[in-house]
Amino acid sequence: MSGRRFLGASLLLAALAAAPAACNRSVDIKEAIEVVDASSGWYDAGIVEGKNKIVPSVTFRLKRKGGADVAGVALNVVFRHPAPAGANLEEDWDEVFIQRADFRDADQTEPLTVRTEKGYTGDPPQSRLDILKHSQFRDVRARIYAKYSSAQWVEIGSVDVQRQLLVR
Repeated sequence: MSGRRFLGASLLLAALAAAPAACNRSVDIKEAIEVVDASSGWYDAGIVEGKNKIVPSVTFRLKRKGGADVAGVALNVVFRHPAPAGANLEEDWDEVFIQRADFRDADQTEPLTVRTEKGYTGDPPQSRLDILKHSQFRDVRARIYAKYSSAQWVEIGSVDVQRQLLVR
């Protein structure tokens, strides 16, 4: 190998070795971040196709634990109906994907509000509060999954959607 090729190869190897470790390091996301300041309810989505509509809504922040070196994560918030008494499996209802939630200058994100497209509707004069009391109304739980880099999705928390009406 000529001296010039050897020098070029050496410089390339040195550059690769000096590249940020973030591209290659593994982060246990469940140990690195947590869900904090969670609140929930049923958002008044207004009148849709002539019917009153409410949709589940959760608001939360993500907090880095112990100054973990994570700049941002992808989130998938899956809304499910809790399993009926005696059953083991929850039923998927809807989900919302957030491409990136950034921590920015602090160890936590700005508040993140997630609402589904699916919801419950009622014919007027049925009020939105009446929808929450209807015999066929089913509660919903939001399961929050995070993904960092090319790692697998990991559940980092869940929020039971409270039977309360949220307005604007």
